[in-house]
Amino acid sequence: MNQKLALFKAKAWLVFIATIALTACTNSSPKESYTIDGEVNVERGTVYLQSFRNKMFFVIDSAQIENGKFHFSGTVDRPDLYGLTLNREESFSPAFLFIENKPITVKLDTEDRRNYEATGSATQDIYTRYLKADKRNFDLDAFVAANPASVATAYILYRDYSYRLNEDEIEKYLQQLDPSLMDTEYVKVLQEHVQTLRKVAVGNPAPDFASFTPEGETVSLSDYTGKGYLLLDFWASWCGPCRRENPNLVKAYEDYHAKGFDIFAVSLDQKREPWLEGIQKDGLPWTQVSDLLFWDSAPAKLYGVRAIPANFLIDPDGIIIARNLRGEELLEKLKELF
Repeated sequence: MNQKLALFKAKAWLVFIATIALTACTNSSPKESYTIDGEVNVERGTVYLQSFRNKMFFVIDSAQIENGKFHFSGTVDRPDLYGLTLNREESFSPAFLFIENKPITVKLDTEDRRNYEATGSATQDIYTRYLKADKRNFDLDAFVAANPASVATAYILYRDYSYRLNEDEIEKYLQQLDPSLMDTEYVKVLQEHVQTLRKVAVGNPAPDFASFTPEGETVSLSDYTGKGYLLLDFWASWCGPCRRENPNLVKAYEDYHAKGFDIFAVSLDQKREPWLEGIQKDGLPWTQVSDLLFWDSAPAKLYGVRAIPANFLIDPDGIIIARNLRGEELLEKLKELF
């Protein structure tokens, strides 16, 4: 009798557990997802969806274009920046799209990749308003105060202001962001950037590093310090402003190299051939190094370089005495020193 009762209780318990599980499955809401319905001014081809990291984009999905239309779907853990491009090799300038788990529509223009439209993403709307704002009179304080919980705000601070603001200003804006953004990559990078800027501030010793010459030889910055004034220059062959600044560096080198001035250049190129071509075409006779890692360049990270051209003037004792001297400003500083 006791065995029958025990068996009955066991069966009843299993039925109860199954009922609870079924109820949970029935009441659970489906996982949120996004859809991207796009139009583009070509009949056939492929559109690539890219993730974003450290100013670079990486292909994660693709969709075929049929009669000028394409479609993506999936889920994201949180709103974030992605890229859309028809060029698989495009790594840093696709159509920017903030994806969130909503229906999103996009219109792309192959003749002008910046001429695109996106609707359906509230984060994208915030970013679009920022893009359209008059940057000459842009009120960053008001923008951050109005959008403290948007990942678009964190991205804008990371991408457009990390190289314009000093460490105290960056820290001020970080404190105004919503706590929900603290674990985003943008905020983490900015927090680390603040500490780096303090390490490479004027008056501090220049951190040493090693990198590779075009011939594959490993050289260190410290091999060139202690012999005179040294300009640590960050540039790349693909960087228009860098190439326009190079003639000024050549003039400074020609005027003051014999007096004890030298240049140690770090390139953020990705490929060896364009790097070497840029050196030759611009006539750069000083030491050149690169790890060919683009924005993952180890020396650039060490010095908190978030935009190029950038430079650090180092005195004979290895101390940073100036930053980002360009054109006549560099020549005037060297004239003062020599």
